[in-house]
Amino acid sequence: MLKAHLGGKAPSPILSEWLQGDPVYFDQLIGRVILVEVFQVNCPGCFLNALPLASWLYQTYFNQGLSVIGIATAFEDFHINNLRNLTLLLTENIVVGETKRALFQQGKLISGRLSFSIPFPVAMDRLQKRQKTTNRNEVVDFINRHVTDFEERPKIIQQNIYQQVEHYFQSLDYHAKTFELYDLKGTPSYILIDRKGLLRHCEFGSHYNLEQQVQILLRE
Repeated sequence: MLKAHLGGKAPSPILSEWLQGDPVYFDQLIGRVILVEVFQVNCPGCFLNALPLASWLYQTYFNQGLSVIGIATAFEDFHINNLRNLTLLLTENIVVGETKRALFQQGKLISGRLSFSIPFPVAMDRLQKRQKTTNRNEVVDFINRHVTDFEERPKIIQQNIYQQVEHYFQSLDYHAKTFELYDLKGTPSYILIDRKGLLRHCEFGSHYNLEQQVQILLRE
């Protein structure tokens, strides 16, 4: 699978199904800026910050040429980050797990439910059952991408890191195809594609400069 890279054509997400709105295809949106908000159902930060911002950007900039897509993924807590709970979220504003606990503590729920509805199309990432055997190349590739000074560390530390990463992969039940396609580091993450269909930003964590990035692409 050829992974996405900045400056290249943004590959189409690999999805299981669309649960809200009509299916959206990148090739149909050439000429518009595309924001893809990637979240997990069991991700408090997604609901406290990222999704409200994505919803506001959608409402504010849609008529200026911005399309927004939500993709629910799962790289952990597969018993919670699933199709059933995503459906409950989109149809009844029901939140679960750590998301529900965090929103309740901050007074963000109304009658026990999410206080806002996601206004843009939403799909579920495609999850593929993992083989229980761990591929050495997969472990080494992960280490090389996330531990920049791995080769400079003492051998005993390298062995510990390798074992930790190997254990991490063994604990996973599924591959999330779009999550891996864009080499995402966690949630919330966003993918930003320009009017020509080129991948311009792919970032994990804080969305503090997202609006500015959107504005720049809309002006191009």
